[in-house]
Amino acid sequence: MAIAGGSGLKLGVNGFGRIGKLTVWHHVGRKFFSEIVVNIGRQAGTSLDDIAHYIERDSTYGWLHGYLYGHQGKPVIQHINESDGSMEIDGIKVRILRSHRDPAEIDWDRHDVRLVVDTTGQFLDPIRGQNRPSGTLRGHLVSGAAKVIVSAPFKAKDKQAEIPEDAVTTVMGINASDYDPRRHKIISNASCTTTCLAHMMKPLIDALGPKRIMSASMATVHAATGSQEVLDRLPQSGKVDLRKNRSILNNIILTTTGAASALRLVIPEMAEIAFIAESVRVPTSAGSLIILVINLQEEPGGEYVRREMINDIYRQAAADSPEGYLYYTEKQNVSGDIIGIPRVAVTIEGYETHSRTAEATLDLTKIPGLKSDQLPESDGTVVRIPVTQAVIYGWYDNEMGSYVNMLGDRTVTIAEQM
Repeated sequence: MAIAGGSGLKLGVNGFGRIGKLTVWHHVGRKFFSEIVVNIGRQAGTSLDDIAHYIERDSTYGWLHGYLYGHQGKPVIQHINESDGSMEIDGIKVRILRSHRDPAEIDWDRHDVRLVVDTTGQFLDPIRGQNRPSGTLRGHLVSGAAKVIVSAPFKAKDKQAEIPEDAVTTVMGINASDYDPRRHKIISNASCTTTCLAHMMKPLIDALGPKRIMSASMATVHAATGSQEVLDRLPQSGKVDLRKNRSILNNIILTTTGAASALRLVIPEMAEIAFIAESVRVPTSAGSLIILVINLQEEPGGEYVRREMINDIYRQAAADSPEGYLYYTEKQNVSGDIIGIPRVAVTIEGYETHSRTAEATLDLTKIPGLKSDQLPESDGTVVRIPVTQAVIYGWYDNEMGSYVNMLGDRTVTIAEQM
């Protein structure tokens, strides 16, 4: 086991929902940071013991000591100190702050925290300054942090404004090197869905080229999240999506995803490909699936893209991934099989890859900008071109296994350069 707090650095975590709690689990196990300071911004339960109870067990992943050491593990939380809001978890000091929700008022400087992971989902605008009563993302910098990692895609209120030069979106294994430690202070780790999708699209773009991919679409069959209701509930004032207020226990719920726009930030070639993304929420606690459909323009008389060629692309990408972010299998899986698999952005289920090639009819007279004197003579204005449609399935653990573990990798790589 690594020496507890081998780096000597402290980590700040803002928010203690699903991603915040599991981020603490990850870094307690990783032992890179000497101390973890968690800001929940309010009182919880009746004492610090109740917060320790929340940390110790999880309905999806079981007991913390089981996560760390398997079935032979023993409870690892001790030295709970109500007076200074601290406890020791497997040798790592964890301090709980319960006073301020506005990032600017947390006072990270007083706790010697220079790196913060914001997991609240509330502070996503990298542009806005201190002009909101509830606080802003940049408030973390005001209160002493040097770097802030956001566990979600950026969402700017001003849709026309450009992302500031000190902010960047990265996905580990895709464009992690876009982060410049001299310039960037706010880093988005994108979303669980964008992370999975990026690792599905990048091998195809590298192997086939973006120009061959005419269009792509994806639907994520996504586990429930904290933004949904257990039972039907009246929507808050101004809410336009009425479906997230319906019971996740009883329904398949259509919703939206920002994966398409975020994907262009980490894979610039996606700007050349017509792409659409949709999302469906289902009543499971974790474990999600992307169904990716791509349309490829084939060369007449050339070798068409077949199922085995696509699977070979992913086999090679998996073999070339030193971090193991892409995993390829031909076994038959269900969502529960991929929950908790460490650091796997996507599990490609090659067993279910499908492809079909057919001829598409193209009327040249309907192509904008094509003049009549450029058209073929006689009836040559209608041509038929071969198009291959392929369907690829990618599993991902939207909580611990995929997203939180890769967020942990991003956090450590940034800390190592501070």
